[in-house]
Amino acid sequence: MTLSPRLILMTIGVLFSQANHAQPTVLIGAENDWAPYSSSPDTGATGNGQVQGFAVDLVRASFAAKGIRAEFIALPFARCMLYAGNGRLLGCFNATITEDNRLRYLWHQPPMFEEELSIFARADAAGDKLGLADLRGHSVGYTNGYTYPTEFMQDTAIKKYSATSDQYLLKMLLSGRVDYILLNRSPGYWRINGSPEFAGKAKRVGMISMDGFWIAFSKQHPDGPRMTELFGQGLAELRQNGSYQRMLGEFRRKIGDR
Repeated sequence: MTLSPRLILMTIGVLFSQANHAQPTVLIGAENDWAPYSSSPDTGATGNGQVQGFAVDLVRASFAAKGIRAEFIALPFARCMLYAGNGRLLGCFNATITEDNRLRYLWHQPPMFEEELSIFARADAAGDKLGLADLRGHSVGYTNGYTYPTEFMQDTAIKKYSATSDQYLLKMLLSGRVDYILLNRSPGYWRINGSPEFAGKAKRVGMISMDGFWIAFSKQHPDGPRMTELFGQGLAELRQNGSYQRMLGEFRRKIGDR
């Protein structure tokens, strides 16, 4: 799947042409495989597909609070971040801030939401309060292209193995190729409980961190600084007027979490 610079420029041109006759419109890269926050059932050949989830709704509502219409291109996360980094896209979500990417992008305040980075093991594993130190000497799977805490990535005592997606990560775990895997809590349970292949066969046994998630806005895009500020303002307004709390409550009830 390839999203060409020409396609992006054409899309941006159409969006801003429409914006001249209506409300301003921005084009944002959305992660395509991280349900229930952001996912796309069919990205098609161009990478431009329908995208859904709590993060999508929140981005749309935060921009709308400032009179801006948000449109989305669904992409694999690593490619999404690449295009935000080089200015092909205004921004990409859902990103965490690490020492490796802190200076590469622009970051709004407040963050969109927090999500636990959990340790999952096979259902027959012992222990339920593991932390980073407990992974030393063990094989641990993670998803290639995702952002992880620097402490985990730089710990040479942990034997790390990458997978191309969370789904393949679970397959690695259940086949015994690794002892543990790292998944964010809600997306992890969403994928495990929603599949007969995984249901009842994996469980959470600990956590690494509780992380904030952001749109990583582009430093190279001409609208990056201004839209970073406006999005942060819109998100803060949602928190202040109670809309954010209502959206989050509905989301938690929908996925049966807490």
